[in-house]
Amino acid sequence: MFEANKAAQIARERRAYNITVLGLCETRWTQSGQVRLNTGEMILYSGHEEEDAHHTEGVAFMLSHEAQNALISWEAAGPRIIYASFKTKKENIKLNIIQCYAPTNDKDEETKEDFYNKLQTLCDKLKEKDMTILMGDLNAKIGSDNSGYEEVMGRQGLGKMNENGEMLADFCAFNNMIIGGSVFRTQDS
Repeated sequence: MFEANKAAQIARERRAYNITVLGLCETRWTQSGQVRLNTGEMILYSGHEEEDAHHTEGVAFMLSHEAQNALISWEAAGPRIIYASFKTKKENIKLNIIQCYAPTNDKDEETKEDFYNKLQTLCDKLKEKDMTILMGDLNAKIGSDNSGYEEVMGRQGLGKMNENGEMLADFCAFNNMIIGGSVFRTQDS
């Protein structure tokens, strides 16, 4: 999104597919804030906080009018995590959406652990009764062998689980989440 007119192009695509909350990765925007486009969409963004930071990484949400009306709060958590909370039709239950851009498998262990520690700190703030969706580019390959992770994932993945896949599966198991096309927190019976 660091290129001219890229936000407007993405807004057109969001409307064409009628997406209410669109998560974006690699926005390459620095700092954090919100911007309203001429077309009415709102962008909530989170990037590197330093003023002279390189235009790398970055995450954002693009919200429709409906999503803007339901928005309760949001939090920028650096260039790899942004979170927003929305009202639902069910009283006292919120929809929490966490947009991520996880480090790639070849990054050092400390970088990946820092990412998952920040993600865990955020998840610890969320209420179990609320619905939580973890989405974005998690840079993880979970594979088709779900041995030891039967409660977390099915067998629809391809290939073998990589290190990032194991970190994601462990995170989901710890937080009572299920890996699907996205990651969802299950509700206790």
